[in-house]
Amino acid sequence: MAAGLSACVLTPTGEPIITSSSSVSAVTAGAPPAPPSSETREHERLIEAYGGVYSDPNVERSVARVVGRLVAASDDPSRSYRITILNSPAINAFALPTGHLYITRGLLALANDRSEVAAVISHEMAHVTAQHAVARQRRAQAIAVANRVVSNMVSNTEAAEQARETTQLSLARFSQDQELEADTVGVRTLAAAGFDPFAASRFLESMSRYAALQSASSGREGLDFLSSHPSTPSRIEMAKRSARQFGAPGIGQQEREAYLKSLDGMLYGDDPREGYVRGQQYLHAGLGIGFTVPDGFVLKNTPEAVLATDGDRTALRFDGVALPEGMSLSDYLRSGWVKGLIEESVREETVNGLSAASASAIAEGWSFRVGVVSAGTRVYRFIFATSRPSGRFDSAFEETFKSFSQLSRTERANLKPLRIRIVTVKPTDTLESLSTQMQGVTRTERAPLFSVLNGITESAPLAPGQQVKIVAD
Repeated sequence: MAAGLSACVLTPTGEPIITSSSSVSAVTAGAPPAPPSSETREHERLIEAYGGVYSDPNVERSVARVVGRLVAASDDPSRSYRITILNSPAINAFALPTGHLYITRGLLALANDRSEVAAVISHEMAHVTAQHAVARQRRAQAIAVANRVVSNMVSNTEAAEQARETTQLSLARFSQDQELEADTVGVRTLAAAGFDPFAASRFLESMSRYAALQSASSGREGLDFLSSHPSTPSRIEMAKRSARQFGAPGIGQQEREAYLKSLDGMLYGDDPREGYVRGQQYLHAGLGIGFTVPDGFVLKNTPEAVLATDGDRTALRFDGVALPEGMSLSDYLRSGWVKGLIEESVREETVNGLSAASASAIAEGWSFRVGVVSAGTRVYRFIFATSRPSGRFDSAFEETFKSFSQLSRTERANLKPLRIRIVTVKPTDTLESLSTQMQGVTRTERAPLFSVLNGITESAPLAPGQQVKIVAD
């Protein structure tokens, strides 16, 4: 973890001041009281789960101005909020009852103007002012008690299960009602702050398009926000109806150019500390390693491991651990961490000049191919799993395992993180010419991702002079 991260604090006049902090980088409106110990633990857990805190003075100042305007226009301007920008490419935002708000840099990258960011933040502020988290916790506790009573009183297991399903459905509906209420209050706050009230429905549409794009890419995840904030057509239409109460489309401020300027240079995608996914490749400059998965597999980088799937019941997990001193790789495979190991399948081999070993296993209806390779002081593990073993499964494992290699000094030096770059559309530019500049994704994903990141649709086409986001190193 880096020390001396910056923090952006709002003064009573709404002007941001950059100060120093040894723990987190946050945008603060007011001075919130110290949260209870449970809230402190939850705050720390969220920061750890989402890659730490992202520090970028330009982004912080931009978000600070949004928060200041929203607080002043909210139903309770005296309420204090603290917003933390999380260092995660996932698209998510959430709130704690104390007024601590969280937004990921992945969500900021998807937004196209300050009004869209304001829509997300005002929605989360509404959850706080309406005490939704407290109400939901009480409802969940009541449901848990009801379920226990049902289990003790009803001998018919089918009736008991039906009762539990009914109570869970009640909680789901309760949560949905909270989301709709937060939407309504959020749009009202948006309009009161002078932002475009239609930004809420516009961003919901962007999230829906992004989710569809990720789903088309063999089920790649990343849009966590939709799991608790479903972007259904009916919800989008309700957000539009709420906005129409304040006027026709075109009212309110969007502040697109100023917002995009603040994003220029912002980290996009994987954090360098976790390595990079580049199409079918995983590369880690710090560890000096890399490997390639076959066509059709989609890689996902997480703090714990690199995951991949072919979308058809075959999955890969890759990670690195310390090898016990004096233990051979074949003995390591036999040391008990591989369930259902087929003893006679263990064999030692060489992968691109590195000592390696592989084996097969069968456990709980799944077939596994496991490979370990030694590089430096660590052993790297490939675990392929499928419920449908075939020659294709074996070849996918072999191709991936044999692709593992150590990066050269030049390769490591040339490996740079992806960032958001802002460019101005020239009269000769087209969707195709601009999307070819996109890096870090496969060729077929470039144009769709460019369109989604910039809100390009048939009704909102590219226009000369328009500023757009490009993902490049």
